[in-house]
Amino acid sequence: MLYSRQELRTLIRNKRNQLASDVQFQASQDLIQRFSTLPEMQTCQRIALYLSTDGELDTQPLIEWLWSQGKSVYLPVLHPFAAGHLLFLHYQPDTPMTYNKFGILEPKLNQTLVCPVKELDLICTPLVAFDSYGHRLGMGGGYYDRTLEPWFKTAKGASPIGLAHDCQQVEELPTEEWDVPLPKIVTPSQIWQW
Repeated sequence: MLYSRQELRTLIRNKRNQLASDVQFQASQDLIQRFSTLPEMQTCQRIALYLSTDGELDTQPLIEWLWSQGKSVYLPVLHPFAAGHLLFLHYQPDTPMTYNKFGILEPKLNQTLVCPVKELDLICTPLVAFDSYGHRLGMGGGYYDRTLEPWFKTAKGASPIGLAHDCQQVEELPTEEWDVPLPKIVTPSQIWQW
């Protein structure tokens, strides 16, 4: 049975929200192990991540590990003037934070902390579900599809990597023409690559 995109969002979000706290904790530790083996980690310096919400794979341990490796971490901020677009701001332990219109914590807007997308090395994207073709299903706002569109057209700039729990994989996603497939998705158990 093929589910609609909205049915899949509900189904998979419920699945990941039902994961026990010890499973979530172990998944966040396993994510660091997988991430540390990525060839990109040898050369990348500026890494865009996100703060987890709604049962997403906990990225805070990964962020702290990246800091310990001397890497710079950037978080997405909803663009104040260009609706549907993201800015990426340098994130450190003392960065002032605020809640955006979706109730997600993001750095308080400070233009001096903005890193242009083309200067990032990696962009780690959240996702609700993914399939074995690299397609990702997001929350439906298209923020990351817009952010990744230039990369998708030229394969230049920041490499996108999806992060997800293993339970977020589905056989096949219904796709739309604007969906940007990912070349790599990291789960606690493995690295998917296309």
